[in-house]
Amino acid sequence: MKQLFLAAIITALSCTSLLAAKPNVVLVITDDQGYGDLACYGNPVIKTPNIDKLASESSQLSNYHVAPTCSPTRAALQSGHWTDRAGAWHTIMGRSMLRAEEATLGQLLKDNGYVTGMFGKWHLGDNYPYRPEDRGYDEVYRHGGGGVGQTPDLWDNAYFDGQYFHNGKIAPAKGFCTDVFFRQANQFIRDSVKKNEPFFAYISTNAPHGPLHCPQNYMDMYADQNANIAAFFGMITNVDDNVGKTRKLLDELGVADNTIFIFTTDNGTATGGSVFNAGMRGKKGSEYDGGHRVPFMCYWPAAGMNKKHVNDRLTHAVDVAPTLLEMTGGSAPANYTFDGKSIRALLDPAVDVDWADRYLVTDSQRVRDPRKWKQTAVMSQQWRLINGKELYDIQKDPGQKNNIAKDHPDVVAKMTAFYDGWWAELEPTFAVPTEIYIGHPDAPEASLTAHDWIQSSYPPWNQGHIRSGDGYNAKKQNVKHEGHWAVKVIRDGTYEVSLRRWPVEADQSILTNLPPGADVPGASKAMRARPGVALPIASATLRIDGKDLESKPVSSDAHEVTFTTKLKAGSRQLSPLFVMDDGSELGAYYVVVRYVGD
Repeated sequence: MKQLFLAAIITALSCTSLLAAKPNVVLVITDDQGYGDLACYGNPVIKTPNIDKLASESSQLSNYHVAPTCSPTRAALQSGHWTDRAGAWHTIMGRSMLRAEEATLGQLLKDNGYVTGMFGKWHLGDNYPYRPEDRGYDEVYRHGGGGVGQTPDLWDNAYFDGQYFHNGKIAPAKGFCTDVFFRQANQFIRDSVKKNEPFFAYISTNAPHGPLHCPQNYMDMYADQNANIAAFFGMITNVDDNVGKTRKLLDELGVADNTIFIFTTDNGTATGGSVFNAGMRGKKGSEYDGGHRVPFMCYWPAAGMNKKHVNDRLTHAVDVAPTLLEMTGGSAPANYTFDGKSIRALLDPAVDVDWADRYLVTDSQRVRDPRKWKQTAVMSQQWRLINGKELYDIQKDPGQKNNIAKDHPDVVAKMTAFYDGWWAELEPTFAVPTEIYIGHPDAPEASLTAHDWIQSSYPPWNQGHIRSGDGYNAKKQNVKHEGHWAVKVIRDGTYEVSLRRWPVEADQSILTNLPPGADVPGASKAMRARPGVALPIASATLRIDGKDLESKPVSSDAHEVTFTTKLKAGSRQLSPLFVMDDGSELGAYYVVVRYVGD
């Protein structure tokens, strides 16, 4: 009896000692994996033993919501603000950049004594001041844009043996992308532990986002499924293996007990719903729960979060930043007010919390400018008001099959009034663009891509579009280029603006065609496996603020066409373009802007 008492005292003192030290934080977020894409939540096909084990010994949120697509979720997660407020309500068109004045988890934790690392998918801006290295992350290893092979990514990247941005420099890597990102994160963890520095590792995989590429051995695990499911589930099982390896590393380094380990995802399933969707309606992009209710697991033994504990209270990605600050003993700047609130009490198995009901909003604004009630869910613990017209009792009808709006006009009116106020507060911010900085001393050169053209139609956001000459149609003459980049000229001076058909790292002439590149394993064709078509480009024009300042012919061997111009500090609309031999305009897919001097 005496020995048991002493053991209890030693355990209590050990936990107290651990909590006195800053806990490390590892946050793993996957891309396009839904709530039902895990075996522990009922999927009868997928193999996720490591995440299942994590769930069996973690605090979980079963009513945790995000945005229905990737950049918006990441904006809310990083900043603790509604994604529409934070400026990243879309995934392209200059609407996927987290506003410069927003905080990030990296900056918040760095300011509170942490060394911070970001690995994989950022998707909140590829130019200054929006990159993770500009936003508080000490160590950055990432691809460009919203996925490997998208337009801002390094040219001809596929999911295997790619090149990535490592602290702003191009670094080649061997292996499957998810393995590479976890490998880099694990080295960061080792280095931080060796230096005895509390660390925050943000591991954000592009998997299982399409294109559906996967190591063959993982696809073989699902040989009885169609190719898309085999690749999608194979990517998730690969993530699962990496989660297991990282948790094992934390144990080996002796830091697992005082490391907050979080696993979550960014939106509903993109591909797995045909197999299992946990009884929910909708998938990625949907305003119904299947589009935005996702897993959230938190393991932290030093705080007693090391056994299965499920809380069903309504929570959202905006709650993550204030929660991690409370857990780590940190604080936000005095003038920074979160839209979310700390949910630490909900994660603590020892706390019986009286949690007041709340209204939360999620929407899918995949348009240039947000529209009221566009694919919108107003949520409470009991209710879901969809698009202002449909009402569901989510506790009785989790599949959202029975619209009972006519039976509860008082509930509809109350939730509508909340949303009206929410929208009215945010709407004035929509007109303020997130501008790429030109001529900043910390970034005198900016590399712009068509992914961020602001225009009504979708721009060429992946390298398959670039290779096929998206935006040019030989059957339509005199087409005008309507897109632009929103830029902020930081200082008066002379600037060089270089227009390219192919990116700098491709190093090809504007008028050339490109052969298809090698394909990779999986259910999809790699972006680079398409031929790069030559376009009948005759000349190049520098257009700024709607005015054509200068034009030049394009020679057969030119890799770029460069204009030199004087710019005054301030906001500009930059629209450099190529003119075809039929008079049609096509925005330059890639433009490099350099500050030359006064």
